[in-house]
Amino acid sequence: MFALLPAIRNPLSLRLPARLLLLLAVLGLAACDPQGFGGGPRIDTSRAVQVALLVPGGSGEQGDQAIATSLENAARLAISDLAGAQIDLRVYNTEGRADQAARVAAQAVEEGAQIILGPVFSSSARAVGQAVAARNVNVLSFSNNTAVAGGNVFVLGPTFENTAARLAGHAVREGKGRVLIVHERNEAGAVGRRAIEQAVQRAGGQIAGAQSFDFSQQGVVDATPGIAEAARATSADALFFTSDSAGALPLLAQLLPENRTGPDRYQYIGLTRWDIPRSTLSLGGLQGGWFALPDPGLTEQFQRRYEAAHGRAPHPIAGLAYDGVAAIGALISAGQSDALSRSGLTQASGFAGVGGVFRLRPDGTNERALAVAEIRDNDLVVIDPAPRSFAGAGF
Repeated sequence: MFALLPAIRNPLSLRLPARLLLLLAVLGLAACDPQGFGGGPRIDTSRAVQVALLVPGGSGEQGDQAIATSLENAARLAISDLAGAQIDLRVYNTEGRADQAARVAAQAVEEGAQIILGPVFSSSARAVGQAVAARNVNVLSFSNNTAVAGGNVFVLGPTFENTAARLAGHAVREGKGRVLIVHERNEAGAVGRRAIEQAVQRAGGQIAGAQSFDFSQQGVVDATPGIAEAARATSADALFFTSDSAGALPLLAQLLPENRTGPDRYQYIGLTRWDIPRSTLSLGGLQGGWFALPDPGLTEQFQRRYEAAHGRAPHPIAGLAYDGVAAIGALISAGQSDALSRSGLTQASGFAGVGGVFRLRPDGTNERALAVAEIRDNDLVVIDPAPRSFAGAGF
């Protein structure tokens, strides 16, 4: 992952219980295209299917262990919700290292694993995919880095490409389609810029230009006058930021309005979640800004269930483990021996996850239904609800 992007990080009825969400995921398989077997093991769906969960435990880092525990808890919560599918979940610690992840992935397959769920970090996901490719086993990683997707590796994490596409489509429909991209000079900034460029062009908008800055406080200060001048010179409608709340976003939100380039003149759009932490919503420079997120009601439902079961809130990426198990369970419940093949995993109707509907693409990336939110009076207001299916608006 570039970072642990917060939240699942859509809209079925907010009142639907988790068990019914999984049932809908199973029923959605009726739309699955009858493709031939390939890219995965044949399974006996009348028996327990062995799933290896790779988590970053064992590194000695408290943060890694917290992630590992939360992912396992969420996966077991999903198993408890399954109907018509048996899963034998076995947990392996990667220690947060690519070499150890590859080693335990190979061990898991030797011990009978038919699909791998995890690991978290992109370097580990790549290593795991290579380690088990010859054994015809697919990997549903928790990474959000699409650079590692493809072959037998799928990414479950929310991607820049998916978020950019949702926001760009909304911006064009709202007459804010002439976009100036503002990004930091690092890997995440470069990937974010490319995602925005492609999304805006596909949505029928225009890229007015791109302005970058060194990833430091002084870098933002030095770049701000140039960003402001570019916005005015290019007649941009919107400024699309790649930065997050832990990075340059708060400083940009302070300095750009001071340079006559505030949200009263331009539509601010964010590639990252602007509600994490919640204090970000109170930044004056972000009032009226747009960002995308999974359906808030469904996400809160999962968080409440998790907290009721474990006495604490889940880690922001815990829902990815639930989603992975839910997808695997839905496929197994359909009773097809090629359920865990590439054609099964990438069936077009998708699955019901903790934040709404999602599906895996043949190139290893994913699509997730997202809502568009606006910051108003220091709070989050959904202005364009997440689609209920992949036939709805927003896809």
